[in-house]
Amino acid sequence: MDDAQTANGMPASATPSFRPLYEQIKILLTQSLVAGEWKPGEHIPSEIELAARYGVSQGTVRKAIDALAAEHIVIRRQGKGTFVASHQTPTYQYRFLRMRSDAGEKFPPSTLWLAVEKVRANSEVATALSLRVGAAVNHISRVLSFNGRAVIVDEIYLAAASFPGLTRAKLEESKGSIYSYLESAYGVRMIRAEERIKAVAADRALAKHLLVVTGTPLLCVDRIAYTYGDKPVEWRRGYCATNAYSYVTELA
Repeated sequence: MDDAQTANGMPASATPSFRPLYEQIKILLTQSLVAGEWKPGEHIPSEIELAARYGVSQGTVRKAIDALAAEHIVIRRQGKGTFVASHQTPTYQYRFLRMRSDAGEKFPPSTLWLAVEKVRANSEVATALSLRVGAAVNHISRVLSFNGRAVIVDEIYLAAASFPGLTRAKLEESKGSIYSYLESAYGVRMIRAEERIKAVAADRALAKHLLVVTGTPLLCVDRIAYTYGDKPVEWRRGYCATNAYSYVTELA
């Protein structure tokens, strides 16, 4: 079959034919990732193999993979091929961590786990995670510190059905970021995130954890993190002290 035909032998009605062909191949590759055909860190087939599999040109496959690489879903490694991106990789482990020292110092964060408990989703959490109100969710509360300085207090919610058996002991034993742990323990990888940021004043509890005065201005960062297929899997509210740190993002 040539590039004008439907990819992967699927009937025309089963593919988004209004999309450019490389986008159709990108969707099929993503579906394979969702199905677990290639797991985080694993090598995916070569462009030649994928072109034969889907019955399209190698150039079409290359363009689809380029699009996935631009979204940090896969990583190209010169002379080695293309791999599924993983939070285990040092450069990706803290990809979503945006607080940086104003002095330019780089320290990996240390974590103080305050609570890990199963609760019922309120309307805000349920809406963010596409759950029903009252659904079981894992609530995680923690403090992130850099070089001994408390900088972030996180309140994290995860659907209990997607992360069964999650405990404080397991998190305390884990190494690296929470995303790398969720990936290794549950096979769930965070692909992208949406954030909303606003200024708030520290209440007494936040002031105690961040060692600031009650009423100190903080950044409140609400985040919804998504896995493959744009499925929301985490809702997080982070309170960030900015007396020596800034929230840094890149615009392209």
